[in-house]
Amino acid sequence: MHRILPTLALAGAAFFSTTPFAASGPFNLVNATADSVTAVAVAPGGSDAFQAVDLGGPLVGGLNAMAFAMPDGPCQRDLRLTFRDGRTTRLSGIDVCRTHGLRLNDVRGRMITPDALAKQGP
Repeated sequence: MHRILPTLALAGAAFFSTTPFAASGPFNLVNATADSVTAVAVAPGGSDAFQAVDLGGPLVGGLNAMAFAMPDGPCQRDLRLTFRDGRTTRLSGIDVCRTHGLRLNDVRGRMITPDALAKQGP
C-alpha cells in the first residue's frame, strides 16, 4: 500500500503537468487578402522552430481556402506566412486546440486575424 501511493502521486503529477497537444485534424486556412500565400510554416508558440507545410501550390487571394495537417505540438502555435511579393508575416499565439481554421483578411493595409480583430478592432 505504501508503495502504491508514491507511484500514483508521480503518475498524477506527470498527467497534470503535461502541455496539452493539438489534435491531428486538418487546419483550414482561408486567404481573403489580395495577395497569394506561397509558403506556410508552423512553430510552437514563441519559438523559431518552424516546420514548413506543403501547400501543393500558392494559395491565391480572394477567398480561396486550403486545409493542411497541423504538425504535432502544443496548442499555442505561431504561423509564418510568405506572400507572392516575398513579404512574410508571423501570426502568434494561435490556439489550434480551440480553433481549426484561420481567415486572413487585409483591412486598411494590415493583416487582421479573428483574434486581433476582437482585441483591437478593424
